[in-house]
Order: sequence, then C-alpha cells, then structure tokens
Amino acid sequence: MTSDPQPTPADPAPAYQDRVHRSHAAIAGGVLLLVIGVWLAVDALVRGEGSTPWVALAGLLFAVPLVVAYTLRPAVFANEDRLRVRNPFRTITLPWGAVSGLRAGYSNEVFTQDGTKYQLWAIPVSLRGRKKAARRHAQQVAADDPVTSRVRPGAGPDGTRAPGDQAMDDLREIAERREGAESAQGEPVVRWAYEILAPAAAGAVLLAVLLGIG
Repeated sequence: MTSDPQPTPADPAPAYQDRVHRSHAAIAGGVLLLVIGVWLAVDALVRGEGSTPWVALAGLLFAVPLVVAYTLRPAVFANEDRLRVRNPFRTITLPWGAVSGLRAGYSNEVFTQDGTKYQLWAIPVSLRGRKKAARRHAQQVAADDPVTSRVRPGAGPDGTRAPGDQAMDDLREIAERREGAESAQGEPVVRWAYEILAPAAAGAVLLAVLLGIG
C-alpha cells in the first residue's frame, strides 16, 4: 500500500516587499482633471461641428498622458535592496549601495555616488507644515516643557513628522542600514516612460496639424 504523496509547500512570500510612497492629493487631482477632460471631449464630439471633434480627440490624446504623468504615475518604491523612483517621464532604479544621500529641501531628492540628483515627485513637500511645526517646537522649548521640548524640530507636539518628512526619514534609515549589503549593490538604471511620451507626442503633432489647417 503506497502512502499519499506529501503536499508541496506553497511558494514562500517575498522576503522584502516594497514600501510605496505616493501623493494622495495628486492622485485625487489627477482623477478630477481626467473626468473633466473626458467630459469636455465627449461634449465636443457630440455637439461639435467641422474639425472640432477631431481637435477635441487630439487634445485629449495630448493631455491625458501628461495628466497621468504628473498626478497618477509618480511613486517611490523601497525595499531592502533598492529604491525605485517613478517620476513623470522616467523610472530610476537605485540599489542602496549606489545612493549617497537623500535631501529634503524645497523638493525631496536622492543623490547617487557620482553626484547625480533625482527628484522624488511622489513625496510632497509642505513648507507651511514645516514652519508651523518648527514654530510650535520653538514655543515648547521656550516653555521648558519636559516632554515636548525633546521633540525633533519639524515634528508635531506628539513627536510625529509631516508625511513627506517622515517618508524621507524612513528612506534614510533603510539607506544607512543597507548601503553595505551585498544584495544592495549595483549601478543605477534609468528607463524613459515611452508609454507616456509616445502618445503625448502623437497628440501634440496631430493637434498642431489640425490647428494649422484650420
């Protein structure tokens, strides 16, 4: 009598999953713009005369990829081996060993070992929020609050940071911890987003031709 074969164990889950950083405000704004754009284009197709419907279609072909590029597309993916930055027109993959630093100023940026700078479009900067937090922290220090006076500048009264600054802190922590790891070594890889550039360019050419011929 033969015994039943032992069940094959399921494939293990990835050891390190990506942490994803995106701007929810940008996504909401992008969806709103797309809805308005499609509504205007449909209205032009239904009611427009002459070349108006074609101009509306060309304008839609030109505008939609740009709206997607600047609102829905930007994202930052981080795991234990690499940082992947998806900007409007490029995707940059940076092993942590190739990252020399991350800077939060008027924009959030990552620097490579050779000095190249890439902006992190998906992580927003709130200068107003920073000033407000810094002013609150200064008031707490002046009041000699034994708890809140130890809060890091730029943080709220409970020690929390603005979302963008907190995201940058998290990325710095991973970069410092993993920069020497063997699996986190390699060269930066940059890929252009042709799926955005091609339709936008085609729409721009078609729109120019239609407007040119009246």
